Amino acid sequence: MDIAIIGGGAAAVGLLDALAATGGTHGGGTGTITVFEPSPRLWRGRAYGPDLDSVLVNAPPVIMSIRDGDFDHYAAWLGERGADHTDEFLGRPLVPRALYGEYLVHSAEKAVAALGEQGWRVRVVTARVTEVVRSGAGLALRTDDVHDDARQGAYEHAATHVVLCVGGGAPPDLYALTGCSGFTADPYPLADTLASVPPGADVAVIGSGLTAVDVVVSLAARGHTGGIALLSRSGVLPHVWQRPIARPPQHVTVDRVARLHRDGGNVALDDLVGLLRTELGDAGEDFDVFATELLATVTDDPVERLRRQLAAVADPRIGRRVLQETMHTVGPYAWRLLSESDRARLRRHLRTAVSVASPMIPRNATVLMRQLDSGRLTLVPGVRAIVPAKGSFRIRHDGGERGADFIVNAVNPPPQAVPEAARCLLRSLTATGLSALHPAGGLTPLDPRVHVVGDLIAGGPAITASIPALAAQAARTARALLRTSPHPASLR
Repeated sequence: MDIAIIGGGAAAVGLLDALAATGGTHGGGTGTITVFEPSPRLWRGRAYGPDLDSVLVNAPPVIMSIRDGDFDHYAAWLGERGADHTDEFLGRPLVPRALYGEYLVHSAEKAVAALGEQGWRVRVVTARVTEVVRSGAGLALRTDDVHDDARQGAYEHAATHVVLCVGGGAPPDLYALTGCSGFTADPYPLADTLASVPPGADVAVIGSGLTAVDVVVSLAARGHTGGIALLSRSGVLPHVWQRPIARPPQHVTVDRVARLHRDGGNVALDDLVGLLRTELGDAGEDFDVFATELLATVTDDPVERLRRQLAAVADPRIGRRVLQETMHTVGPYAWRLLSESDRARLRRHLRTAVSVASPMIPRNATVLMRQLDSGRLTLVPGVRAIVPAKGSFRIRHDGGERGADFIVNAVNPPPQAVPEAARCLLRSLTATGLSALHPAGGLTPLDPRVHVVGDLIAGGPAITASIPALAAQAARTARALLRTSPHPASLR
């Protein structure tokens, strides 16, 4: 086999780890694995490169393991390092994203070594793949210029299988500001973005999700004294993580969803809601009260909701805890089993779902609360337009108009968005009939030799892929590549 992995970020790390585990336990075969990654951030991707220490991993270790089914893999790696990163609010380790990037690098290197012991040859080519086409009985990959000691210039690579691990798209420029002085289209790394922002400047951040929270927290950590405005059409802030409790879900699990699916066909959304209702009922909690609170996310005053949730970090009720965990561990599996009409029902509540599934850590929520109470941070909902104005910007919103010296774009890329650097590649795949673009976004392989791991996979959840989802996809793909039988309990 000659497996070509296009992209060298977290998805590729999960795939290499799964190949090492699957090949070692099932004797699935050997050959060559070639990883194509043009950027210097090998294994880290866009999110986990070197950055400010204030840019933290926004989730507890249990949902950050790159190894499918081993929820302690990341926590064990942290423990081996000896340093105590325990967060005072959550009672769990929380680390800078750059340190999590080291975990991805470590996991990739361990997987490469294990694959080598099994007889695989693994190599990395520093080049961008621009085309994949049929070539005889196999596939051919064409690249732009290679930048390594062994080879120079574009070349063609033959493969038996291709796996796209190209990551997500870029943040959309909703107000056509690219090229304007003072506008940052993509905030990461924040160490570079914020270095040019004077301490007293008025900064406006487009978006109010986790990336926007990172910008506010990092500005505060740098001692920023100017005003900060979060610009949002909805004005919804992320929910806040609660301290984990020793009560794993008993009903909202992969096994229970698999039982609903035992006879084939779709799983009904109402049946999934029934699992959650039973989960809360067993804990003595009222599902209807919880659902009412949840649906109020888009209508509540976001500052008062933030204040309430900060005060409830240790609240023993399990409702939000169950959703915040299982939307990552069970959700991607359940999504694949829903009918399109049920998916459409969930998409109508997308802003609430994103707020719950991607909550901010209490430490960052505390910084936001302090900035809001001091008046240095304001939320500006109902933004209609942002226009350049003589070296600064004018922001028009439902409440009037305001100015800003700098604009930072913190809008999250939409799920299944195509990265700009992969557009030529996807055109070649669709033009040759190897894959097709899905009407709802993402890529559907039409040839069994082509696979997708990551946010680009067609039919994926309406929320950007999380680490558990990447790990589960990687494990399924590894089994498909090595023609081994999947275990139903690991199909999250």
